Amino acid sequence: MLGARAGNEIDQTECVIRMNNAPTRGFEKDVGSRTNIRVVSHTTVPLLVKKEWYYFKQSADTTYVFWGPERNMRQDGEGIIFNNLLKLAIKYPKVKMYVMTREKILYCDNMFQNETGKNRMKTGAYLSTGFFTMILAMEMCDSIDVYGMIEDNYCSQANRSVVPYHYYDQKRISECRMYTYHEHKPLGGHRFITEKAIYAKWARRNKIQFKYPAWRLRRGLDTLHEEWQPV
Repeated sequence: MLGARAGNEIDQTECVIRMNNAPTRGFEKDVGSRTNIRVVSHTTVPLLVKKEWYYFKQSADTTYVFWGPERNMRQDGEGIIFNNLLKLAIKYPKVKMYVMTREKILYCDNMFQNETGKNRMKTGAYLSTGFFTMILAMEMCDSIDVYGMIEDNYCSQANRSVVPYHYYDQKRISECRMYTYHEHKPLGGHRFITEKAIYAKWARRNKIQFKYPAWRLRRGLDTLHEEWQPV
């Protein structure tokens, strides 16, 4: 998204959904300034807490959707992340905060298994925040424009651009290195590349467009069951 200068285009859409701690301040020309919904993983909650004034005071009109495993989100006093969210909800009563239910997370797991033929837990993988966000968007929106996401075969292209994993963190690992590392990580990895192949399938059945870069949706992506072999 750096240099895309798509900020005005993004801000003019009806609903802007961002993920995790992706900021807008300082990047408005490229990514816009509005945030209607922010989908946040349990691992990112501490990062939001470190800048709570920015995320919850200045952005009081943003609706937050948090997701995480049962061990962190349990509501019996033992869920450490859920407890932190309760404190934030009390401190910032005007902010709308929601937690994804266990049933909804299981639904997303089943969506992954239906598309790949693989049980997400048995392969040692974690779904990404992007996966939850895409499913949420498909349920909420008549059409979806996805900004700043590369397609599943991008990293195998010889003339690809080398970009950071996060537009707001220039010193971290490159996007393709991060994706390749996670795709083949035996335990605890995200299947970023596989997820993008799934999005391409969904885009052929739904009004989904990919921008910066634009995707060329190919045929023959309905064989993920055979193609995806985690190492």
